[in-house]
Amino acid sequence: MLLIEPEWIAPVVPSGTVLKQHSVVVRDERIVDLLPREQARARYPQAIRTELPGHLLVPGLVNLHTHAAMSLLRGTGDDLALQAWLESRIWPLEGRLMSPQFVFDGSLLACAEMLLGGITCFNDMYFFPEEVAQAAGTLGLRACLGIITLEFPSAYGSGPDEYLRKGLELRDRLRDDPLISFCLAPHAPYTVSDQSFSRVARLVGELGLPVHCHVHETLHEVTDAKAKTGERPLARLMRLGIVGPELIAVHAVHLDDAEIRMLAEHGASVAHCPHSNLKLGSGIARTSRMLQEGINVGIGTDGSASNNRLNLLAEGRTAALLAKGASGDAAAWPAHAVLESLTIAGARALGLADSIGSIEPGKQADLVAFELSGPELSPVFDPVSQLIYAAGREHLRESWIAGQHVVHKRQMQGDARNAKLAEVVARSRLWQNRIGEILSPG
Repeated sequence: MLLIEPEWIAPVVPSGTVLKQHSVVVRDERIVDLLPREQARARYPQAIRTELPGHLLVPGLVNLHTHAAMSLLRGTGDDLALQAWLESRIWPLEGRLMSPQFVFDGSLLACAEMLLGGITCFNDMYFFPEEVAQAAGTLGLRACLGIITLEFPSAYGSGPDEYLRKGLELRDRLRDDPLISFCLAPHAPYTVSDQSFSRVARLVGELGLPVHCHVHETLHEVTDAKAKTGERPLARLMRLGIVGPELIAVHAVHLDDAEIRMLAEHGASVAHCPHSNLKLGSGIARTSRMLQEGINVGIGTDGSASNNRLNLLAEGRTAALLAKGASGDAAAWPAHAVLESLTIAGARALGLADSIGSIEPGKQADLVAFELSGPELSPVFDPVSQLIYAAGREHLRESWIAGQHVVHKRQMQGDARNAKLAEVVARSRLWQNRIGEILSPG
């Protein structure tokens, strides 16, 4: 039994709540109580106490969209628009480099970066998802793995049939892993056929899994689809049965009013990735309108090759500022609502809101503590506003995932974990040399 005793707790549910001088009681992997500190000490006198003065405890952050393995490609495609980034840089590199070792090494680097930034759960879309699962398991992170679908072959498989078969088989093998869940992950309308989308829609009906898909990321994507087919991509997904409460529309930058209403009416979620959208010149998503319409908007980092950081807390701050600047409304997406987007909204999109995303008795103890006592963060009037607008991932001090203490005083716990990470960091230099040779032949 553990008593976690921070100065403040933002449980996220109820919305906007901040508790002072309260304790979270953890037994094994679950939260069993949340109550005033003195009551907790009296009720649980034998519990081990972790005192965190000057700290804000929040639910673990949920990264709603990333490609973890692409950490090895960080910096290889900078200052390119999405189409050129994909066609001239990323796809050719992946064609030369893709392997289980590449995915494991890149994913382990990503998991370490995410863990030290307060992320306790991430939603991934990439090849060789079994390697992503192994990397996440090495460091103790919670992961939602994408069962990918796209039309072209890769080192992972020959095409959509094999990708789906392998992903579903992996889901069966990992069914009993408490830290692993799955999404169906058709890459994007421009890489997935009608036939494949229809099969994904049937699987949603059979399995009830979320659908994780890039949608309307760039204006070029939308206008090109309209010119070729007479149909906007989201209308096509609607026709094919993809738009529904299971859909996580990633990016969703170029949506008109009718499309925003469509997503809202069908209970879809959006994964907003502001830094990637800005860096690739893709545009600014209309998030304030989405939130007004009641869409569940979570936040993602995208991959390191287009961001270049897996810093979800920074994404939250940028998301809030963009919403205010684009709408002309300083009240748009306030700090407490941003924290909800970083936590419970992501959990809700992944179908995990009954387990994670808020600090409530019965839920998994996925918890992170940020220290707000430094001179750069003093004084503190509203700790949640301070977290969103002033703090950074460098202020993360403690993390628990399913009750396991995985970060203590900003250090990852476990000699074996740290040894494996050091090994992969060393091996990343070999990947750097190989990638450099590909980029500069001769």
